[in-house]
Amino acid sequence: MTGPQIRCGDRAWSRDEAMERAARIAAGLKGLGVVPGDRVAVMMRNDIEFVEISIGVALLGAVPVPVNWHWKGAELAHLFTDSGATAAFVHADLVPTAEGALRRPIPIVEVEPSPALRRAYRLPDTATATGRYPELEAWLAGQTDRVDTPPTAPLSVIYTSGTTGKPKGILRKPLAPDQSDAQAERIFRAFGLAPEYRTLVPAPLYHTAPNAHALFAVAAGIDVTIMPRFDPREFLATIARHRIEHSQVVPTMFVRLLALPEDERRAADLSSLRAVVHAAAPCAPEVKRRMIDWFGPIILEYYGGSETGAIVACDSAQWLAHPGTVGRPLDGCDVKVYLPDGTEAPTGTVGEVYLRPGPAWPDFTYIGNDAKRAEIERDGYLSIGDGGWLDGDGFLYLSDRINDMVISGGVNIYPAEIEQCLITLPGVRDVAVFGIPDAEWGEALAVHADTDPASGLSEDDIREHVRRNLAGYKVPKVVVIDRELPREESGKLFKRRIRAAYWP
Repeated sequence: MTGPQIRCGDRAWSRDEAMERAARIAAGLKGLGVVPGDRVAVMMRNDIEFVEISIGVALLGAVPVPVNWHWKGAELAHLFTDSGATAAFVHADLVPTAEGALRRPIPIVEVEPSPALRRAYRLPDTATATGRYPELEAWLAGQTDRVDTPPTAPLSVIYTSGTTGKPKGILRKPLAPDQSDAQAERIFRAFGLAPEYRTLVPAPLYHTAPNAHALFAVAAGIDVTIMPRFDPREFLATIARHRIEHSQVVPTMFVRLLALPEDERRAADLSSLRAVVHAAAPCAPEVKRRMIDWFGPIILEYYGGSETGAIVACDSAQWLAHPGTVGRPLDGCDVKVYLPDGTEAPTGTVGEVYLRPGPAWPDFTYIGNDAKRAEIERDGYLSIGDGGWLDGDGFLYLSDRINDMVISGGVNIYPAEIEQCLITLPGVRDVAVFGIPDAEWGEALAVHADTDPASGLSEDDIREHVRRNLAGYKVPKVVVIDRELPREESGKLFKRRIRAAYWP
């Protein structure tokens, strides 16, 4: 097989093969009554078919809607209803869950999980097609027609993680040809990607960044390897096996990589790597510094949101010169920080971060909620709910989510700072810090920490680590050892689910 490939697990197809299958998927969808502008749900784990289906949907002029397959019940029912999906592709073992969430019948195409997926998720042998709907391969075999490809392909509708309220579907306008060229240049810059690189996608494709990463790379003719599920040892082995030159990760993957025994880390063959970019969640400075020490000065970072795309970015040298920054604006983009009274914050002062994507980024709305879209805009800049500040060189630093800030005794406390402190304590695998009601102070700090049982860490050990490294008022009042923290594979933590137990 020559030329760029798309591979996942034990399987690899040429780009031409994948695109030919995508064209037949488009024809099959037309036969099911799907028309341009319709939305098609993709409720699948990472695999080659996820990419083919997303491209096929777009070739018809319809809109792919990646579904977080972890969702169930009301959360999933909201997505299907809110998106107005007219068809769905679903991994066979997830079909009963999808059926239970549908409020009206729509055509479903079942996709058999690949052997790699079965191994990665320990799926039983019974995880096969139900027989109630067409199975992808048999369905594709009957598709011979072609469809007229629209001049501009629609972008996927990504649903926000729902850290506050119900998830919102982000519906973007299609890119004009000149916008496509500008966005390609911006993605190459922010992702640290080059057309000749072999790239690795280890994060779930239902999230914005990995979805854009994989689909853009295939469209650009880049060789793409998709991991069915992130595993730190397999990540390193995949880099060596396929001579991977580029990857995009989230900070929790750094933490898991650094938790490997030192001899394994030292033995890893990273000689092919040219760039590793991270985004999607805050990265503790100590974790990033250790990754730069290990991987070398090839660690890149960018920051933005599903609504805005990448807005700021920095390389290793810039980060080391401005520790803790998430970067400074890319060409055509801008950042402002506003105080609660609506004035711009002085340099070094924390406020709400507003982002301007620039003219090439497509406008968007939230499906069925134009008012919410208008609510987040100020003077052409958009807020995605983060607090932060700018330094004198124009580099942006994040303090925390605006809604996560704790006010205790009139003092503003940013949980992210305490989380970054605690993640450096040996034995702490994950941590959530948030405010709880307190009769005297208004709010007090609570910590839920996932710890390695072998570490023997106690609640007092966690408090003492904070006391040694941060101001006394940042020491948590409540500490809970919690080994089931609800965190997305994207790295985002569902604090509201933990915090809800403390608030009436």
